[in-house]
Amino acid sequence: MKSEVGLSEASKDIGPVVSAAHLAQGDLPALSEIEFAVTMMVHAYQRWMVRCMAACGGEGLSSLETQVLHSVNHRGREKTLADLCLVLNIEDTHTVAYALKKLEKAGLICSGKRGKEKTVAITASGEEICDQYRKLREALLVRPIKELGLDETELSRLAATLRSVSGHYDQAARAAAAM
Repeated sequence: MKSEVGLSEASKDIGPVVSAAHLAQGDLPALSEIEFAVTMMVHAYQRWMVRCMAACGGEGLSSLETQVLHSVNHRGREKTLADLCLVLNIEDTHTVAYALKKLEKAGLICSGKRGKEKTVAITASGEEICDQYRKLREALLVRPIKELGLDETELSRLAATLRSVSGHYDQAARAAAAM
């Protein structure tokens, strides 16, 4: 078994853990590490949402539909399509519109009006499935992660950093679209 020093030396020879080494050859290889970690996290998170929701009785709901449902439930206020897309940073509004139709058909949300704008709100069934999801999340995800002993302040700082970096990706995407 290699010592920690031996493992550390071996990892220097390998380089950063990335999905595209050619992208890590620039000025900020750590950004490629973050991109790979975010990719892995996104896919794992999406699998988790689908399976947790299915375990709560929401079989057939996608990760996006699950996110939209939780966002509609957030703070118990009506939301518009524009509200949801803005909060979730989703550009393709048709994907959220489709999710809303599917959730309404399932009886998890209902639609209404605020002036001329269409709104959506959580139903009792939607609230119940979100609560079941929360309880299962606490048992299967939160408790084991909490046992890792991670510093909650550091996790919050990491989340803030990722939100900030996402703004740079948005700006770079706009610039690339203008090329």
